[in-house]
Amino acid sequence: MAGRKRKTPLKVSPARLKEKRDNPHSPEMEERRLFIQDDPQLRLGEEFFNQPCLSLARALLGKVLVRRDEDGNELRGRIVETEAYPGGEDKASHSAGGKRTERNTAMYMKPGTIYVFPIYGILLCMNVSSEGEGAAVLLRALEPLQGQTLMRRLRAARRREGAPQLKDKDLSNGPAKLCQALHILRCFDRRDLASDPDVWLEREPDANPAEPHDIVSAPRVGIESHGEWAKKPWRFYLRGNPCVSVVNKDAERQYASSTDNVPHV
Repeated sequence: MAGRKRKTPLKVSPARLKEKRDNPHSPEMEERRLFIQDDPQLRLGEEFFNQPCLSLARALLGKVLVRRDEDGNELRGRIVETEAYPGGEDKASHSAGGKRTERNTAMYMKPGTIYVFPIYGILLCMNVSSEGEGAAVLLRALEPLQGQTLMRRLRAARRREGAPQLKDKDLSNGPAKLCQALHILRCFDRRDLASDPDVWLEREPDANPAEPHDIVSAPRVGIESHGEWAKKPWRFYLRGNPCVSVVNKDAERQYASSTDNVPHV
């Protein structure tokens, strides 16, 4: 396991921090009061992540990703879309054929290890390693729950000046947007979600696991060049959630048709 890495604070000006502390009715303070903090019963431990890749991709739906900075600000989002990359024979995986590189080392580390990699040279994607050699799950979209004001500022830093303010559903509805909104940086690569003080996963209080009929299984996105592997239905999302990045109507119709033909007892 990689050594302990220095905490990376969210970039907020000193004046803004003072304003937040002095004003108990600021949007950030109001948002923080909506949640019970630091409940160890909610945090997901090593045993949760130690399951097969496809199983973990489904199990992550409905769980809450939490990012905390040095000032105690917490950003929270419910996971609503994932993609599984089981490694090995999966030609679309960074670990296809058992390939090991400096970049994909986290995929071979213990389940629950964060794998952060760049796309287009400047954007980042966050993955979570699972059971299995070189297997990991890509986090594709979140439903913002807490810290939307700060999320907007973090996203605005990467958008053109004068762009319209983002709606909540557009803050983290894609893998790169997710990393921007929660300030997930490259230095988070190889950190452990089960023990890290700055980023972790939680169960929602009193929330029930997503039922099978709530989960859509569809082909993964952006890997069309990988032939038959692009057709594997290894992308999972919560049906009807407005924060899903790409809705697949064909997959939803096929699922609806198959369930309609199941005899009711």
